[in-house]
Amino acid sequence: MQDAYRTVAREGVHEIEISKSRFICALAPAATEEEAQAFIARVRKEHPTARHNCFAYVLGADGSVQKASDDGEPGGTAGVPMLQMLVRREMRYVVAVVTRYFGGIKLGAGGLIRAYGGVVGEALDTLGTVTRRRYRLATVTVDHQRAGKLENELRAAGRTVREVSYGAGVTIGVGLPDSEVEAFRAWLADATAGTAVLELGDEAYGEE
Repeated sequence: MQDAYRTVAREGVHEIEISKSRFICALAPAATEEEAQAFIARVRKEHPTARHNCFAYVLGADGSVQKASDDGEPGGTAGVPMLQMLVRREMRYVVAVVTRYFGGIKLGAGGLIRAYGGVVGEALDTLGTVTRRRYRLATVTVDHQRAGKLENELRAAGRTVREVSYGAGVTIGVGLPDSEVEAFRAWLADATAGTAVLELGDEAYGEE
């Protein structure tokens, strides 16, 4: 598994105009091909009179799924430069749809490539990106007397505290990079005089 990946911070739209043609880039996070295709279909429905709705998406933390469509533009002038922009920016789990309303002036192959790739790049800059890092989900169980102080120390140390629940003891869910598990185990034993219990769970990705 990849230790980290970048994706778009939120769904959104960015528009540019080149030689009277409107290029509207809609970007969204997408976890699966089904989500990506549903977003593409939704954008097409929103722009039924547009001449082209070209798309590209990259899925998987390692970018293993990559697809693009020129949707009627000359081959390689729309979907491919869009995909190349996503890959160059190391984006993952993201889908881009560029809707073009033709303005009557032909741009030529080079102009189309610059326009389609450029509007995706500008949309990424406008909407922003986030890095998601791989964590080991872990649960710390500690007695009530030490729980408050331990939670504060965890947050002060920059640890990702996911949830806290109270029962016979207090369980605190934390996210740990794999490389820090043993160091954290030693720190926890020292911080709680060996009374806390650490249980390791599954892996997940979380925002930095």
